[in-house]
Amino acid sequence: MKSFRQAVEANDHAAIEALLAEDVVFTSPVAFKPYPGKAVTAAVLRAASRVFTDFRYVRATTGEDGRDHALVFEARVGDRAITGCDFLHVNEQGLIDDFMVMVRPLSAAQALAEAMGAQFDRIAAEASGAARPDEA
Repeated sequence: MKSFRQAVEANDHAAIEALLAEDVVFTSPVAFKPYPGKAVTAAVLRAASRVFTDFRYVRATTGEDGRDHALVFEARVGDRAITGCDFLHVNEQGLIDDFMVMVRPLSAAQALAEAMGAQFDRIAAEASGAARPDEA
């Protein structure tokens, strides 16, 4: 989805959040349980932008009905190169209601899990409204 890709590439977190449905479900490549809700999904995506370096989308595919999208990306997590895909589904209003990420290789997924784990307290604080997204 072009508007999401542009928002991510511009590091525009307000625009990213505006594209999320209130009932969006985020499925992480490194966490067992999905994260339901706009606030936590936005907080996770902000954390990912802090963890990834050299992030870029390299390919995009849209399903026949125009509601399913796959955005392939490349980035770095620490010294590990990572390749992944954001699988997005949009609802009738055009908002993302399902967001699943998959990554490879395993060593990069492990580095991502460690880096995102270090962000957990901040993610939880942002999602609960206890911290502003721009706080360190």
